[in-house]
Amino acid sequence: MTGDPAPISAQARRALEQELADLEAERRMVAGTLTDTTSVGDQADQADELQRAEQLKRLDQRMDDITERLREAASAGPAPTDAVGVGSTVTVRFPDGTAETLDIGEAAEALDQNLVTADSPLGRALLGRRPGDTVHYDTPDGPATAVVVSIGTDGSA
Repeated sequence: MTGDPAPISAQARRALEQELADLEAERRMVAGTLTDTTSVGDQADQADELQRAEQLKRLDQRMDDITERLREAASAGPAPTDAVGVGSTVTVRFPDGTAETLDIGEAAEALDQNLVTADSPLGRALLGRRPGDTVHYDTPDGPATAVVVSIGTDGSA
């Protein structure tokens, strides 16, 4: 894949925005428990303060990561419709004749049962493919195939 920012589905954007709001609320709560560092306390109090400070650091990092991902996705534009990419909705047909419509997303987006992450075996096989292409991928039961029937974008905006 290129270093260009990847689009995300509308559902994934909503999930990331909700996670960001939840993290901001958690950060406010944790920050409110920190005490004045000039006061003298026992070692247990100091250890608690250090733990909360580390928690704030982790929360801040995750919030920065989400904010950056949302910013990059905004500049990426919509998901491609000529080839499967992150943010695409793709219908595939399996050898048994069943067809399934799947959303190609990121691991952090794994909220719905129709999501296939771009780093999964099927997701990797689908990236860059076009309607009519047959993809080969590995499953726990062995090698598998599917045919790309159609490509679209997430229907929810």
